[in-house]
Amino acid sequence: MLSLLALCLLLVSAQDSVGAQAVPQTIHLQSRVAPVEATLRRRALNPVTVPLADFFLGTDLQWFGNMTVGTPPQTVSVVFDTGSSTLEFASTLCGASCDNQVKFDSTKSSTFVDGGTTSSITFSTGVGVDPVVGANYRLTLRSGKDTVAIGGLSAPATSLFLITNQTAKFGIDPFSGIQGMSARAQGIFAALVSQGLPSLFSLFLTPLSVGKAEMTVGGIDTTKFTGPLTFASLASASAAWTLNSPQLTVNGKTTTVLKASRNIIFDSGTSNILFPTATTNAMYALISPDIVPFAAEPGAYGIACNKISTLPAVIDITFTSQSGSPFNLTIPSSELNVGPFASNPAICQTLINAFDGLSLVGGSVLKHYYSVWDVGNQRLGFAAI
Repeated sequence: MLSLLALCLLLVSAQDSVGAQAVPQTIHLQSRVAPVEATLRRRALNPVTVPLADFFLGTDLQWFGNMTVGTPPQTVSVVFDTGSSTLEFASTLCGASCDNQVKFDSTKSSTFVDGGTTSSITFSTGVGVDPVVGANYRLTLRSGKDTVAIGGLSAPATSLFLITNQTAKFGIDPFSGIQGMSARAQGIFAALVSQGLPSLFSLFLTPLSVGKAEMTVGGIDTTKFTGPLTFASLASASAAWTLNSPQLTVNGKTTTVLKASRNIIFDSGTSNILFPTATTNAMYALISPDIVPFAAEPGAYGIACNKISTLPAVIDITFTSQSGSPFNLTIPSSELNVGPFASNPAICQTLINAFDGLSLVGGSVLKHYYSVWDVGNQRLGFAAI
């Protein structure tokens, strides 16, 4: 279901009386960052680790794990998505479009409270590697509250959304929903922090061939990486996990376009990497002139499958640590090929999608590093695995 930068979240008052007309409203979501000293004073909860499964379809697409919702608890599987901030999952209010997912039944939960609003949300990146076109990743939702738990840590009256309809693109998902894990503590994460959980989480997003992926909520699993963690401060005060990058290099080379400063969003719910068209073209020019736009899918690029395996395509993204030293996150050449296009299996899609106005990296970077998402200190940390 998701990749996840929401383009819009319009909530409509759901009046069930006959003839009532829904009046659209724009609801501004608010959140807060828990002060570090306050977190330390209240610390009462220990970190928990949640095993993650890998949704693999030609390449590693999404990592997802289980939560429970309701009383008695019902298990729902979700992508823990750093590119969004809310919790939404399939429900029995959703018909055939949700038949591939396990559906939460709110009528069987004694603690569920209907929020009385309907909503729609459209995502700017999708579950797979294909570029999003128009509103082909769209959910229709109904608000509510219920007890939600992660790894045995629970919070009552947590805001959530029940999926009541979804576009066909979500139909392949083996998981039921999305748990937003933005840079501003919201929902269950904010509730657990208020109970004393340290205000951070860590992701170990391994490739399918390695397995044993996991998320640690409230802590860091030091057995999963070697060497030190390198931290960088977030570039903005928004809910997005954003770092400033002064330079991109491809196969050790750069250009004027690639040396420009840019803010890059880290989104665990996105598979590919996205850059503006000019940046994308400059990167591919340093890999092969045979990589060209794929007309059938605007924003995607491809090359003959019999050529791609021999191409060197090492991408280094430079950042600045909190100590002021530059460091690189590296995407190896093995990530360049994300599989053949369904409409033309002789052409293989390449890793970078063009998306003007957005610079974003996802699983293709994160699965090569142990990552620490420190909400309380507004920073991101990385260590080699």
